[in-house]
Amino acid sequence: MTIVWVYTLVSVFIVSLISLIGLTTLSIATEHLKKMLFVLIAFAAGALIGDVFFHLLPELVDGHGYSVFSAVSIVAGLLVFFVLEKFVHWRHCHMPDTGEHMHPFVVTNLVGDSIHNFIDGIIIAVSYLVAIPVGVATTVAVLFHEIPQEIGDFGVMLHGGFSKKKALVYNFLTALTAIVGAVVALALQGRVESADRFFLPFTVGAFIYIASADLIPELHKEVSVKKSALQLFAFVGGVAAMAALLYIE
Repeated sequence: MTIVWVYTLVSVFIVSLISLIGLTTLSIATEHLKKMLFVLIAFAAGALIGDVFFHLLPELVDGHGYSVFSAVSIVAGLLVFFVLEKFVHWRHCHMPDTGEHMHPFVVTNLVGDSIHNFIDGIIIAVSYLVAIPVGVATTVAVLFHEIPQEIGDFGVMLHGGFSKKKALVYNFLTALTAIVGAVVALALQGRVESADRFFLPFTVGAFIYIASADLIPELHKEVSVKKSALQLFAFVGGVAAMAALLYIE
């Protein structure tokens, strides 16, 4: 059992390091990076939608079926993030201006990503409990799955007002929730199924909300035909990246 803990914790830490992919942008001038943000936002929206329909929903149906409980959990994800964003908007409007202009959708994205990484940690841990080779295969699949999503998340935070360094730090902190999920799964072992049965559809609702209510409206602010076309290609690219992972998994 000790070897399972070692393999699991090393694996989820490696997966968490993917969140630092934004380091590749540190050498890019801020002005040039800002011009790329509308593409990253579009890619992030597509990656979230692709993740929902190519990965999360099929995993939910295969593992637990689609039931009234699943539907309620999805709606719960939508509602919780609606309320969360309302609260952030309210707080933003009632607090004195400190000169920081962080968009509320950044908070919802961080929370949603934290929950998603928490579930990834559970999935990796449960896979190692089945067998070491299964755990390794699952870790590789999650690694490929995280790359497009982390690129998108980094872009969302930059667009939301974070500096590159601050975006890196927060992206890494949310990624570390995978370790929390893994520890919980290993501690509870076979009793994590009921929690996963709720968190999986809840994440579906959260990601649908973030993509459709937060990111896509941001894309509509761009009216240039050329940039809109690039957004479309980036959005489709995000969806395609998640679809391509089906052949890796």
